Amino acid sequence: MNQNIFEQNLEKYADPEMYDYLYEGYQKDLNIILKWASQSKTILELACGTGRLTIPMAKRGFQIVGVDLHEGMLERAKQKAEKAEVSIEFVQQDCTKLNLPIKSSLAFMTGNSFQHFLTNEAQDALFQSVRKHLVDGGIFIFDTRNPVLQELSTVDEYEEKYVDKNGNQVIESHRDMYDHLTQILDCRTHRRIYRDDTLIAEEQDGISLRYSFPKEMERLVAASGFEIVKVYGDWEENELHTESVSMVYVCRVKTE
Repeated sequence: MNQNIFEQNLEKYADPEMYDYLYEGYQKDLNIILKWASQSKTILELACGTGRLTIPMAKRGFQIVGVDLHEGMLERAKQKAEKAEVSIEFVQQDCTKLNLPIKSSLAFMTGNSFQHFLTNEAQDALFQSVRKHLVDGGIFIFDTRNPVLQELSTVDEYEEKYVDKNGNQVIESHRDMYDHLTQILDCRTHRRIYRDDTLIAEEQDGISLRYSFPKEMERLVAASGFEIVKVYGDWEENELHTESVSMVYVCRVKTE
């Protein structure tokens, strides 16, 4: 069995253009990445998607490789990089089984992509894979949502409304259910798309997200040959506390 079942968890990324429309403008995570970036080594972005961060990094002169499992997202990233006139190597690989001819001083993975690694085995394999592609003292930066128990204690049902890239009105009905034994949140979405108040389409998709607790993270990082340099409660470098939305980790490969 594949340790990382991410391949069966890609419904949310079926429309890369819509993904960009909704998320491309988010840049809060870029500042921390830039603080640890060095021009002297190739930088590795994992789960790079459509190049939301890869392309801005390349525009700043960094040599960067973007890795993702989703072919459609990578094709979109390549098109955007060509339009932006930047040279980026985009590679389709499973991040638990990286096989790249580089050793980097910095690898990063944002957008809570860490939550796609649903099992302990997948998380272990991810760290081992990243470790093989970092130099001694290399840095791995990633984020994951903070498991606030009061938000995960009940089934959460809610609606969201927005206008899509085609100018249509979209109403999304969400149902999120958390399994305390697996620590996985199952998120289901029913989407109704209207044009001029007329229903023109209905869609459904879902995603599974693993939640990990701070003490779990400390153990995982240490067991994988890393040490935690910094941990923040968000990308604005605020202190981690019980109600923080995120856990942002800056980890360094231990040197003997």
